[in-house]
Amino acid sequence: MEQFIAGANAIMWSLPMVFGLLALGLYFTIRMGAPQLRRIPDMIGQLVRGGSSSAGISSFQAFAMALGGRIGVGNIAGVATAISLGGPGALFWMWVTALLGAPVALAESSLAQLYKHKVRGEYRGGPAYYILEGLGRNWRWLAVAYAAATVFATVITGPQIQANAVTAATTQAWGWDPLWVGLAMAVLFCVIVFGGMHRLARTVGLVVPFMAAAYIIVGVVVVALMWQQVPAMFGLIFSSAFAADSVYAGMLGAAISWGVRRAVYSTEIGTGSGAQASAAAHVSHPVKQGLAQAFSAFVDTLFVCTVTGLMILSTNSFNVLGPDEETLLVERVPGIEAGPAWVQTAVDSVIPAFGPAFVAVAVFLFSFTTLLSFAFYAETNLAYLIPNKSVQRACIAVARLGLAASMVFGAVQTSTLVWSFADFGVGLYTWVNILALVLLSPVAIRLMKDYDRQRRAGQDPVLDPRAIGVRNATLWEQIHDEYERTGDVTAALDHVADTAPDTRAISVVRPHGERGQG
Repeated sequence: MEQFIAGANAIMWSLPMVFGLLALGLYFTIRMGAPQLRRIPDMIGQLVRGGSSSAGISSFQAFAMALGGRIGVGNIAGVATAISLGGPGALFWMWVTALLGAPVALAESSLAQLYKHKVRGEYRGGPAYYILEGLGRNWRWLAVAYAAATVFATVITGPQIQANAVTAATTQAWGWDPLWVGLAMAVLFCVIVFGGMHRLARTVGLVVPFMAAAYIIVGVVVVALMWQQVPAMFGLIFSSAFAADSVYAGMLGAAISWGVRRAVYSTEIGTGSGAQASAAAHVSHPVKQGLAQAFSAFVDTLFVCTVTGLMILSTNSFNVLGPDEETLLVERVPGIEAGPAWVQTAVDSVIPAFGPAFVAVAVFLFSFTTLLSFAFYAETNLAYLIPNKSVQRACIAVARLGLAASMVFGAVQTSTLVWSFADFGVGLYTWVNILALVLLSPVAIRLMKDYDRQRRAGQDPVLDPRAIGVRNATLWEQIHDEYERTGDVTAALDHVADTAPDTRAISVVRPHGERGQG
């Protein structure tokens, strides 16, 4: 099994596949007019404005839920493994992925909003929904493949690495038994997720901002105290990113591959995960939520991952393996495995007796919010796959318990094994979603242009899907019709949220939707 997973990962994360993701980001950047730069004020403004409803959550709650999924062990252990296997230059390629990936996050989240449905009284959506609604019944197999792969990854493979990182950090800090830590996390997780989506949104919304801010502040303090090392550190990052440094000659491919791989795992750009949270948001135009989610890519990588990388590099708390992933090129922390322990060592070297405990708490919060988001993503895709409501509820309950069991299992495994499984799970649904984004790129670009047109006219954008030639966006047709009747967009959104009947994507695709929108 381990050999099969390793072989599959080598294919899914090969350089041609990695460059394909970057090329898609560059394409959206050009066709959308670099929204990740010119629409930054709108990104921030959308997080402040916007409300929630009986069927949906606020933009900030959806942003926080997606950010909770993005800010996880990838921001600590993931950055460490990227440096270990790709050298310091891997951090540069993480930045590139975030910059080019932001329009991809915008596109997938806008599409999720466009083709969302009301399921069990709450808004649901994501790649499985927009594949079928946007491309038509002939692509149903791709939608089912995405939904099944996401359930597998969020219930089985993903939780293992989250719990494993927590146990590694708590063992380093306090010597706690991994099994008991895993069991305690599983119990706390079940208490929260069985409370429903709105409780989940509130919990994540409260924890994520505090979690990210505290970690960034400590990281800035550590780097500031090591200010004399900063110029040389940035020089090393840029030189090794292109294998110009003699020590890292021959590692260009590794730097790119591991930088992009860990950035994708951390930000979930291109995976469609954040899009599932976006579909639940209460907004007047799909691009509004797309912009909010694009901003989460910046927060995740340009802030949180960068802070981790700078702490590790400025304090020389890292080792680097050669291209064969066995020979040590650099050994600065002998005997310490790449992961949270590197960050604990980094902080402890500057602020003695503080690092191990602080990082252990940060890893727990990062990981736990990711696990809560995993529960939401699994539920969204099970709601898509299973039409019968009673069976659906039973399967969702089983999935939540299975996710908790995966946490306990991963808590006592080796980090190498669980990272391999995590990469496999993410790779499965990422490449399905990228294919869908390529096919639906004309629709995403049309949405962005419609938003820009209304903003240039001084309007608060409200979507009329029929005006831009988009079909199968049933909820948005109802919202616009109600807005035309009342002239009040907030009232229109609330009315549709309260009165629209439950639907299911697979049952409402109209005959003329066969050809899709591309």
